Amino acid sequence: MASGVPTNRTNIELPNEISSEILQKTQSESMVMRLASQIALPGRGTQIPVITGDPAAAWVSETGSKVVANPSLSKKIMQAHKLAVIVPFSNEFRRDAAALYDALISRLPGALAKEFDKTVFFGPASGSLANFDNFSGVTAQSLSSSVYGGLVAADGDIAAAGGVMNGIILSPQGKSVLLGALDGEYRPLFNTVAEGGITRVLGADTYVTGAAYKAGTSGTSATPDVLGFAGDWSHALYGTVEGVRIDYSSDATLTLANDSTVNLFQQNMFAVRAEIEVGFVAETDYFNALTRTHSA
Repeated sequence: MASGVPTNRTNIELPNEISSEILQKTQSESMVMRLASQIALPGRGTQIPVITGDPAAAWVSETGSKVVANPSLSKKIMQAHKLAVIVPFSNEFRRDAAALYDALISRLPGALAKEFDKTVFFGPASGSLANFDNFSGVTAQSLSSSVYGGLVAADGDIAAAGGVMNGIILSPQGKSVLLGALDGEYRPLFNTVAEGGITRVLGADTYVTGAAYKAGTSGTSATPDVLGFAGDWSHALYGTVEGVRIDYSSDATLTLANDSTVNLFQQNMFAVRAEIEVGFVAETDYFNALTRTHSA
C-alpha cells in the first residue's frame, strides 16, 4: 500500500504521519500550554504590553519628596496562526475498526499540541510565522561535563535576566541524562521520579515530551543535541481563537502527500479535520536551552 493512501477495511495500515502516534505512543499534550499563561486571542491578533524596566523605590526623610517611578513599557504582537491536520477514512473503516477510529480521533488534538510545542522550541519547520516567538536562539547551557552545573548555570542566567526558573521541559533523552547524573558517592542526583518523568528539578516543575528534543550534528560545523528548555514561564503567553475544532466532510476532494487526489463522495469516504488558531509570545531572555555534545 502506498504511503498516504487512505485506510480501508481490508488493510488497516494508517497514514504515515499518524500511524506511530496511534499504534505506539500515548497522546502528546502541550507542555508549553501547561506552563505558559493563556489569554483569549482575537482572530486579528492582539498587542501584549511588556514591562522592560522595573520601578524602583527609595528611602526618604519624613518630609522629603518621594521618588516617582517611571517603568518603561513596550509591546509585543500576538498573531493567530492556523495549525491543522486532515485524515481521510473509508466509511467501512469507521464501521469495522470502530475502536481504532475512536482512538485516532481522540488523539488529533494531541498531534496539534505536539507540533505547537516543537514550533515554540525550534521555530517552524519551513518558512516563518509572523509575531510567533520561539526559543531557537536562546542561551544554551551544556549538560555534557556537569549535569548539575549546567542546570545551575541555567538557573543563574534566568535570574540575571530578572526571572525565576519555575519550569523545565525535558525530552525523554534529557530525562535519561538527568537520571544518570551521580554525585561523588555514585548516588543519583535526581531520584524523585514520578510516572512519565522527574517531578521537580532545582525547585522547578518538570515535564517530559518528545517535542523538546532535537538531534545535533557532527563534523566541522557540529551542533549539540537539544535536550530541553528551562525558563521563567510567567514571561510566556499563548492564545487561542476558538480552541481545537474537529470537522467532518464527505464531499471534498483531497490532495494527498504523493500529489494524488481523493474524491470523498466518489470513493465512499469521509475526512476528519482538526485545527486550531493559536499564537505565542515570550520574552526569550528568560529561557535557556539544555544541550549536550552530539555523538556520532
